[in-house]
Amino acid sequence: MFAGVAAVSLTGCAVGPNFTRPEAPSDQGYTATSVELPSAGKSDVRQTLAPGEAVVAKWWALFESTALDEVLTIAIAGSPTLEAANATLAQSEQLVVAARGALYPQADINASAARQTATVLSSVGVPHLITDVYSVGPSVSFNPDVFGGSRRAIEQQTALADYQRYQLAAAYLTLSGNAVIQAINIAAAREQIQAVAEIIAIDRRNLELVQIAEEAGKAAHVDVLNAQSQLASDEALLPPVRQQLSIARHALSVLAGKSPHDWTPPDFDFSVLKLPTEIPVSLPSSLVRERPDILASEEQLHAASAAIGVATAQLYPSITLSASWTEQSASLGQLFSGPSGLWSIVATLAAPIFHGGTLEAQRQAALDAYSAQLATYRATVLLAFGQVADTLRALQHDAEALAAQQAALATAQASLELTQESYAEGQASFLQLLQAQRLFQQARLGYAKAKGQRYLDTAQLFVAMGGAWKSWMEQNAASAAR
Repeated sequence: MFAGVAAVSLTGCAVGPNFTRPEAPSDQGYTATSVELPSAGKSDVRQTLAPGEAVVAKWWALFESTALDEVLTIAIAGSPTLEAANATLAQSEQLVVAARGALYPQADINASAARQTATVLSSVGVPHLITDVYSVGPSVSFNPDVFGGSRRAIEQQTALADYQRYQLAAAYLTLSGNAVIQAINIAAAREQIQAVAEIIAIDRRNLELVQIAEEAGKAAHVDVLNAQSQLASDEALLPPVRQQLSIARHALSVLAGKSPHDWTPPDFDFSVLKLPTEIPVSLPSSLVRERPDILASEEQLHAASAAIGVATAQLYPSITLSASWTEQSASLGQLFSGPSGLWSIVATLAAPIFHGGTLEAQRQAALDAYSAQLATYRATVLLAFGQVADTLRALQHDAEALAAQQAALATAQASLELTQESYAEGQASFLQLLQAQRLFQQARLGYAKAKGQRYLDTAQLFVAMGGAWKSWMEQNAASAAR
């Protein structure tokens, strides 16, 4: 009987909407006009975009740094964030298993022991008869889920588990992206420290020139003081940049799951971090199937759709079938030896008639929740497209800025060298020397910052493209299964 009803329930209809994933956008690009990456100058490589190409799995390997590969391996293996996300995913998968149990008969065994009294009237008084009653037996119950409420609940829990799966992928993408970014921040800070060191060396050279001119009676002492002031001012640029370096190192240690006291990341440098020259750019139709935040939002939409079915099923009758067998006896020894078995088969039907509008309101609330989640999904997609558009334009502007900074640096350096020679020969004033020095300072620091920003925006684009997390998820799932 139960097997037949179970077969009917598993093939019956399920009320509520059947979820259909949102269609992929038909857009062919992310910006109103195409993005072309210009030359970044003679001494810096030119990047090109590869529309329609997929991001490689370990995209950070395109920076061609063995040290970076090793750091990412350490970070992925030791991240407490990934550990927590893995545990949350395992929890959600167990909740799916628990929800599926509603599709099968529930079997229990019940046992009881009781002592009871009975009053017996007789000519000699009112004696009390005391008896012991023992009972034991199995019971089985089954909800055939005629209208699919349990199946919709399983669908909802499965969607929530998939949501956690994509949250794990997002955590992996965030971790790998942040680790690469902090490595670039280390290299950028070291580049700026080197730039400040060059500026300070020039300040000291200028101070020597002014002191020589003062000794020769060609410069006033105030010029010496001004040169010393410029040197001190530029030396004050070092501590903030060194702090940036410390922050990046500590952040990378934490991302690697290490204490900054116990582990120090490598000293990354732009001489060992190669800028990727060919940048893959997924089409929008592919991006919505690649970015884990979009896929996670889609699963939340799926769960909201299933919740409509759960609420709708509450408006329909529910059927419960149950059967039990009980052995009773006045002693444990005779519990299974006599004809004392009692059996029953019961079918119950419960149909909602009046609940004060509660059930209808719950269904409408589920519909409203779906509408809200659909809007959230659309916002997530738009935000992702906006991030890609921003980083594409950023790479274009980075190349333009780097070319401009490179030209400004070459001009400022040539002007400074010429002004130093002219000042030594008495043909230029100290104010001219100071102005040339300041222009060089601005150009040198500007070039260092522009170079670092180009690396950062390149890494950001890989992250915005979704970072190719699927192969890692497969390996992670295989490791968890062992």
